[in-house]
Amino acid sequence: MLLGIPLAVAGAVFMSLGAQYQSRGVKKVEHLAGETGETGLGTIHLLRLLTRPSWIAGTLLLGIAVACQLSALAVAPLIVVQPLGAISLVITTLLNAHITGHTPTRSSLTAIGLCVGGILVFVVVAALFATERPITDYELLVVLAILLVVIILLGGAWVLLRRRIGALFYITAAGVLYGFVATLAKVTIKRIQAGEFDWTVVLCLVALVAAAAAGAYFVQTAYASGPPDLVIAGLTVIDPIVAVLIGAIVLGEAANAPAWALVVFVVVGAVAALGVFLLARHHPQVVSESQEIALKRGSGGAAGRSAATTDDIVTRPTTSPLDDLRAARDPDDLLSRRQSPPDAESGASPPR
Repeated sequence: MLLGIPLAVAGAVFMSLGAQYQSRGVKKVEHLAGETGETGLGTIHLLRLLTRPSWIAGTLLLGIAVACQLSALAVAPLIVVQPLGAISLVITTLLNAHITGHTPTRSSLTAIGLCVGGILVFVVVAALFATERPITDYELLVVLAILLVVIILLGGAWVLLRRRIGALFYITAAGVLYGFVATLAKVTIKRIQAGEFDWTVVLCLVALVAAAAAGAYFVQTAYASGPPDLVIAGLTVIDPIVAVLIGAIVLGEAANAPAWALVVFVVVGAVAALGVFLLARHHPQVVSESQEIALKRGSGGAAGRSAATTDDIVTRPTTSPLDDLRAARDPDDLLSRRQSPPDAESGASPPR
């Protein structure tokens, strides 16, 4: 178990670096395409990502992170390995603040503290009582059935509400799916180690790839909707919570945990989830970008009004203040209805 902890920490470091590079690649592709990916990345976005060096570098770093995490899962329980990913939140926050210049505020630091603190307490308690046992085919099929239902629900919500959902939905969806990915990876590794490679392992691998692909899409869309440390915050909190719930409820990894430990799991899990929600609201980059959008909209309206005023000035005939005063005292419609002078009607010549 002890070897799994440094492997998980190394995976967290590579995850933070990969997230930063991938986020940069997504932002660059959005700029080049001239189209935002906040409602879901389109085909043109996905194809251009494959040509961005920053995104490719981020993907390679994330690949190393996955390799470290899988190695950690091979030697340590799931509910110990997964929560250690919270370390990547701290690293990503520092990197993003250095690159973008958005210094973390007190509110965002409080939110990050809730995330990291909640998950670390989770790790300590999990490490004390985590146990492993062989997973039956029935338990594996239960996990796969739950995953199928989750994919259907998330896919339906995305199709119906994609115009109204924001970064928090994509982060949550990715975290839930990656929790299943970690669980299925753990099952696959253990069965291969035991020399059991049958149809259940193949089915597990297919489900793992499908969940990983859907989760990766949601992550890339989340990068288009929010800063990378917000994405990592959601993943490092929601992912382990889902994995631990599966491990504890379905796989029985917390079967020897006392009642107070289960209460601690629920409380600190809720605290960490609250931290993600608060970070989504108070992240300095999110607040700054929302203010910039408001300013752009206001400037656009002012520009439009200014343009309209300019057009009016150009097309309006030039008049003097005296003419304006006369027009106010004797409007055009009254002038047109005035009768001509009596001298004009009688044909008499005007006096000299």
